[in-house]
Amino acid sequence: MDSRAGERPPDREDGGSAHHGPQRGRRVRVGLLADPGAPTDLASWLVRDLPAVLAEQVDEAIEWVVSTETREVPLDERGRVPLESLAREQRERQEWDLVIVVTDLPRRTGARPVATVVSDRTSSGLVSLPGLGALGVRRRARGAVVQLVRALSGDARHARGRRPVGIPRWSPLRLVEGEAEAHLALVGLRGRLRLLAGMVRDNRPWRLVPYLSTATAAAAATGAYAIVTTTFWTMATSLSPLRLLLISVVAIVAMSTWLITYNHLWDRPPDQDARAEAVLYKAATAITMIIGVTCMYVLLYLAGLLAALALIDPGYFSAQLQRPISIGTYLKLVWLASSVGIVAGALGSSLESEEAVRNATYGRRELERQRDCAAGAT
Repeated sequence: MDSRAGERPPDREDGGSAHHGPQRGRRVRVGLLADPGAPTDLASWLVRDLPAVLAEQVDEAIEWVVSTETREVPLDERGRVPLESLAREQRERQEWDLVIVVTDLPRRTGARPVATVVSDRTSSGLVSLPGLGALGVRRRARGAVVQLVRALSGDARHARGRRPVGIPRWSPLRLVEGEAEAHLALVGLRGRLRLLAGMVRDNRPWRLVPYLSTATAAAAATGAYAIVTTTFWTMATSLSPLRLLLISVVAIVAMSTWLITYNHLWDRPPDQDARAEAVLYKAATAITMIIGVTCMYVLLYLAGLLAALALIDPGYFSAQLQRPISIGTYLKLVWLASSVGIVAGALGSSLESEEAVRNATYGRRELERQRDCAAGAT
């Protein structure tokens, strides 16, 4: 059986659209070109069952052959993936019939963020992971790839602004067709919130603790000191849970703000259009930092609770406070100690390099985007 999808008409010089969709009854090679990191992991997972899914949901008369390659997807001078030129190169080099690029770079068409892009002219598509949100990414990615393949096969032609087949009514995705490309755009507030959640997930805020070792050590040392200091014992037992909660929130926000301002993590784009887009990146940075610091706070609290239970004898604790104690007394002490420790961690983070903080806060593609923005500003 021929390994190609059949003869395809050549690309038209005038920029018109020459459809390169697969033909029925033939073998079709679908290639997933993935950025390193999370896109590669996702593509490796998709390859396992995509042939069966495509046969079931697109065309069972076609033998679907799916493969993946990891490659640093290049960006053009505007910081976007040059989809058409990249697809032509990969189709010639890999002998793929359909090329799907999987990247963790946010994509926009005009002012609208998009989750997928499809180009009939080069039989190619793109899946932007941030556009898939933070939950159910694998399921949404598989659905996105199926939608792209269906569109490139000529089976998903829809009116402008309508939902393609398989997209739930409540989904913020809408089909937007242009002259050369079609996009599944994220519309409305829910669409922007999904993109924001996807950007935060791509930053992986839980990495903050191991990356900021100096700040973590300073927080742990200060928290341990507070736990064994009798002044803190009296103070903690006199505070209400509501006041302790307020103190912990203030401590987390204070450390997050310090990390952002001290390490210059805010975007400062040169033009007005980029400034409007930078609001989304700033929000992603703030949420990433708050989640990361909260993870540090939780770990500090758990470690402090174990230390308090091991080091402070209940009888001695009761004698010092001159009152009966309970497990709640230990919890309140560690609660206050953790808040004080987090504030000390903010000061300890000053010893970290700005590059280390950026590596802890952002994903690889976001770091690359920020370097490009900085280079453009200069």
